[in-house]
Amino acid sequence: MYPLRRNRRLRTSEAMRSLVRENAITPNDFIAPLFVVEGKNKKEEIASMPNYFRFSLDLLEKEVKELWSLGIKSVLLFVKVPENLKDNAGTEALNADGLMQRAIKSVKNSVPEMLVMTDVALDPYSAYGHDGVIADGKVINDDTTAILAEMGLSHAKAGADVLAPSDMMDGRIFEMRSLLEDEGFHETGIMSYSAKYASAFYGPFRDALDSAPVDAENIPKDKKTYQMDPSNREEAVKETLMDIEEGADIVMVKPGLCYLDIVRDIRNAVDVPVAVYQVSGEYAMIKAAAEKGWLDHDAVVLEQLTAIKRAGASMIASYFAKDAVKLIS
Repeated sequence: MYPLRRNRRLRTSEAMRSLVRENAITPNDFIAPLFVVEGKNKKEEIASMPNYFRFSLDLLEKEVKELWSLGIKSVLLFVKVPENLKDNAGTEALNADGLMQRAIKSVKNSVPEMLVMTDVALDPYSAYGHDGVIADGKVINDDTTAILAEMGLSHAKAGADVLAPSDMMDGRIFEMRSLLEDEGFHETGIMSYSAKYASAFYGPFRDALDSAPVDAENIPKDKKTYQMDPSNREEAVKETLMDIEEGADIVMVKPGLCYLDIVRDIRNAVDVPVAVYQVSGEYAMIKAAAEKGWLDHDAVVLEQLTAIKRAGASMIASYFAKDAVKLIS
């Protein structure tokens, strides 16, 4: 009863606030997404993602060493595939000497202790920019999952620690886990994009990899037949529980800030780690507003990351990972 209980007593100084703080972000919370391109000595800034870059393999090794020195222990790899290697079946994704496979080896050669996660999806390899095989104007689920399983196995053979299927095909976790077990990769983890929404926040990412759906006759114009409807909440828990039953070790919610209610629902429903992806559109908005002087860049970055952690995230994939770690250090 007031005045016997004054809540402000626990806010009187930074020392007091730190002592009673319920959530804090640390370097251990972060997964750093990295974009990889062919060539040498390439560090290409992504126009819609200021101060974020695509790296050739030689510079990727340097970047990974810097991340490790900052205390970031996990990276998530994405590759920009040359147009001439793209087709409807994502054939290049299974190339044992493909860019992704070489990138995995480069990271492990550079920092053997770094936890390497890999994007498992066909859209970077698809001539049509979709996460699956196209036939008769539709994305074909089961043909796609078989390819994704082989793609994941190829990453595991190259040295990946965790596969991160981002496609949202039904049953792909079971296909992938079964093949990994059959081939003896019992320790390779799966971080499933279990609740990935058909969001408008992915635009800069698709620019980074040139992986947007193409505008062509008889090709789906968006990904709404496989990614989740942003209006749905209970479906996210159902999708996530099914992925865990199929063998997922970590589950993910994507995007981040607009879906914190989903993060909390899933955190309350599961007993595995929950990842959250703070996506490219969220990154780009902060950068644009800060450039205009409309907000404090560093303060907003830390506030958003803390909100994601507070909602229940066990780990956060974020393009701000390196900057955030420098700030909290």
